[in-house]
Amino acid sequence: MARRTAVKKDLLADEGYVHKVDAIGDPLQKIEAVVDFSALAQAVEKIAPRPEQPKGGRPPYPTEVMVRVLVVKRLHGLSDEQTEFQLLDRRSFRRFCGLEHSRNIPDRTTIWSFEKRIGVDGVTALFNELDRQIRAHGLEARAGQIVDATLVPAPRQHFTKEEKALLEQDAVPADWKPAKRRQKDVDASWTKKHGKSHHGYKFTVSVDRKHKLVRTWIADTAKVHDSQRLEAALDEWNTSAEIYADKGYVGADREERLREQGYRPQIQRKAKPGKALSACQERRNRRIAKVRARVEHVFAAIHQWGGKQIRTIGQARATFAMGMMVVVYNMRRLAFLGA
Repeated sequence: MARRTAVKKDLLADEGYVHKVDAIGDPLQKIEAVVDFSALAQAVEKIAPRPEQPKGGRPPYPTEVMVRVLVVKRLHGLSDEQTEFQLLDRRSFRRFCGLEHSRNIPDRTTIWSFEKRIGVDGVTALFNELDRQIRAHGLEARAGQIVDATLVPAPRQHFTKEEKALLEQDAVPADWKPAKRRQKDVDASWTKKHGKSHHGYKFTVSVDRKHKLVRTWIADTAKVHDSQRLEAALDEWNTSAEIYADKGYVGADREERLREQGYRPQIQRKAKPGKALSACQERRNRRIAKVRARVEHVFAAIHQWGGKQIRTIGQARATFAMGMMVVVYNMRRLAFLGA
């Protein structure tokens, strides 16, 4: 007698799976419910219009479809190759991207070309339009802002002493062929943090204390000190004048300038050599730390879904990747807040 099994053949099984996924809760559908992707596509079109193909050639995918593809890619920390594979393999991805019944799926080259087409200006347009939608939902920046920076690792590069000397003079070694030059990241840099060396880029954000949404962001190379981007990262639309930051931003002159501009800096104090902090300063640091910790939640969320890493070469593409990190984080946060 044949043994019984829970596996049952059913030609309509896929339909049942779709209903079950919706019942459990598809994160992509939650984003779909609160984000107007048509408006995002229009914002990108203003910056990088969709090219027209000559008659008889394959027409390009709609901009909205490609924006959705980029969201899927960054939300799951995928490469272009894996994005193509997952679109072919996962029905929930195809449904979100408007490709559920399409015979054609964007391949890795199409995804790469779209990113190259819209560039940094395109991702900035996406961020600005999403921020407009966030404010339209009534989620204004409130209760002060928290400014902080995080390191974003990039593939490590290996140069000889002679190559390093030339690169420091903004020159390229003569024996580098074009193919090799494209694979060498001369923009990423090294820095030290807590005694450890890090290679890549730096990402500075301003997060509002109330809703924990990223309101401004700046991309830099890793060697740029955190304090150099404090003023540039400030969100002028926050309803509170309080600015929270860690010890890396301390400076009497900086705080004085901020007060003159109407801000109330809440920056942790740093002990001087041979002179420990007073009990009052320690209490102040702990009070600020409780608020400042909210920005670490943002970086942890991005890192959790594989977003805090760079697979590309050069500052421009790294900036694009970091911009998409922010866009996707704000989408997830907006969906969580249930606006």
